[in-house]
Amino acid sequence: MPNTACLVANCKIQLIHSNCEFPICHNSPMCGRYRLSRRKQLVEEYFDVSSDTDDWVPRFNIAPTQPVPVIRQHPEEARRNLSMMRWGLIPSWAKNTSGAARMINARSETADSLPAFREAIKLRRCLIPADGFYEWQRQGSAKQPFCFEVNDSELFAFAGLWERWKDPSGQWIRSCSILTTMPNALTSAIHDRMPVILDKSDYDLWLDPGMTKGENVTVLLKPYDARLMRLYPVSNRVNQVQNDDADCAAPITLKSPPQGQLFF
Repeated sequence: MPNTACLVANCKIQLIHSNCEFPICHNSPMCGRYRLSRRKQLVEEYFDVSSDTDDWVPRFNIAPTQPVPVIRQHPEEARRNLSMMRWGLIPSWAKNTSGAARMINARSETADSLPAFREAIKLRRCLIPADGFYEWQRQGSAKQPFCFEVNDSELFAFAGLWERWKDPSGQWIRSCSILTTMPNALTSAIHDRMPVILDKSDYDLWLDPGMTKGENVTVLLKPYDARLMRLYPVSNRVNQVQNDDADCAAPITLKSPPQGQLFF
């Protein structure tokens, strides 16, 4: 575990790293990068899925519009399938893909009422595997990236939605979006939203194709237990899409901020 300790008490969180404290800031984009450093075989075993998808290399800096692994329930058989989709949902009625980069996230509180997501939350729910995600905290004129993990960097799944869109040549493009919710005590220190991380026991219900009423599954879209998560600062390498290696997720030591900055 990185040399970072997280204390959660009375709905307050304090990140301690080299005896420094950092101010809260909520001005960075929500969940715009994440990590999946496990190979395909490990993901298949953990999520109990079958797949004809080619193997992939570990990813440490997954960015919008890139292809990502997505897990869906087979509509007629008791099995899950893994396939690759474009991150950034393209509504079926879209004229082009220009807005996909702005559709990487969907707010869980309003997804069932927005044209881009309301059918997907009823009929096209999915799991998006990950083992970490990044958020940025503004510190003066700069933004400091942090990596968030579940327990000891274990695999988990974002609650996702997917959609189909036919391009002008007649080819189908499948795309996805990650649902977000209110922050827990840990993520609220960095951002006022967090991606929905599903409990493993809820995977079957979330994927169930027979569950077509959005209100029956939205109860699952809640903040993840902060006691089961940790965060630590990483280098600015993750800011650049072309950097995609283990150094993007390596913990760093931050310099002390100016005196008088408090972290609540």
